[in-house]
Amino acid sequence: MKIELVNNSTGKCDETAIISIAKFALIESGIHPDSELSIQVVTEEIMSDLHMKWMNLPGPTDVLSFAMDEMKPNSAANGPGIVGDLVLCPSYAKNNGKQSLDKELELLTVHGVLHLLGYDHEEENEEVVMFTLQDEILKKWRLLV
Repeated sequence: MKIELVNNSTGKCDETAIISIAKFALIESGIHPDSELSIQVVTEEIMSDLHMKWMNLPGPTDVLSFAMDEMKPNSAANGPGIVGDLVLCPSYAKNNGKQSLDKELELLTVHGVLHLLGYDHEEENEEVVMFTLQDEILKKWRLLV
């Protein structure tokens, strides 16, 4: 799996863990191991601009996902592809306040990867599926690291 991470934020984050959990989530989801993912870590200002441009929503958010090849889970047999772009905003995510920033960024990375693979949480039944899978991936990964 080729995962490129660029940190354009002013803070530090565990880039190794973010790449590791993203790779694990993609492999667990049955994505071809030669696929590509881009991750950007940005400031609230950059995130606000992206949020307005692509979602027409003001202000920053913690994670945005931009799918490229519209890859679906268990599609490894179709060959490699470009999964898409994942954008994380640590300074905004730290305000979620439920856990350490590192753990929150790990969760948001899995959340974003699942969005890239077509999962959503607009409807209650979709939310149950996505959040259950998100929790399962995080638990498995944490047992390995």
